[in-house]
Amino acid sequence: MSAVPATCVLAADRHNGRCQDIRATPTIFVVDDAAETRAGLTRLLRTAGYQVRAFESAKRFFKEHDSEAPGCLLLEICMPDMSGLDAQRLLNRSEFTRPVIFLTGHGDIQTSVQAMKQGAVDFLTKPMDEVRLLAAVNQALQLDLAARHERAICRNIEQRLATLTPRQREIMEQIVRGRTNKRIALDLGIVEKTVKIHRARVMSKMNARTVPGLVHLAIRVGVLIPADGKCAPPNRQPRSEICVLRSRGAHHGQVHLAEFA
Repeated sequence: MSAVPATCVLAADRHNGRCQDIRATPTIFVVDDAAETRAGLTRLLRTAGYQVRAFESAKRFFKEHDSEAPGCLLLEICMPDMSGLDAQRLLNRSEFTRPVIFLTGHGDIQTSVQAMKQGAVDFLTKPMDEVRLLAAVNQALQLDLAARHERAICRNIEQRLATLTPRQREIMEQIVRGRTNKRIALDLGIVEKTVKIHRARVMSKMNARTVPGLVHLAIRVGVLIPADGKCAPPNRQPRSEICVLRSRGAHHGQVHLAEFA
């Protein structure tokens, strides 16, 4: 199993020339009220090459941790003030959630099931098996990397959308609904030549090479909601565009973006 390297990778958007950091040195956040456990986990994880920050309570974690920093959370279930499950719920409601691995010295099936339903990567019982712990950490970091990559690309789409004028936005909404230039001109009370000009500018600003590609961008940012709640399967979409998993909403559709360098 390959560990997530502690490196920084940049995704370059060829449309605006900017770079988006999608992977920096990950941090393993350890939250456990037992000082001995915190010290042992910190020592083990640092020996394995990870950067570690430890907290004695969930409240202190939320107060001091950097939500923008990539990484995962090792979280004790049973703690005073705020339990691990309560901390997980709070984290899931935040804008920048992160993968959680639960730790417990006296877990039960009901608690573990509840934790996994809320999206925990794993539920480990103390004393922990080091191999399983490190495997869970590696899996959690891979998930965090994928989620942050997807969020970076999503923000990029929203930035492109913000460059459209109100008229271009209006015409884009018509295009993704399958309206012809003639129909758009009729609905908006403008000439067809004007529609064609705006259409070309929309495609350029959104960096969409095809109308199906534009449709998927529109779905991703909520401009268009597909009737079945799903996007087309990857093998039916343009090979020149990347497919990204959506991380928000009630389902996990797929969407295409223009190529990144």
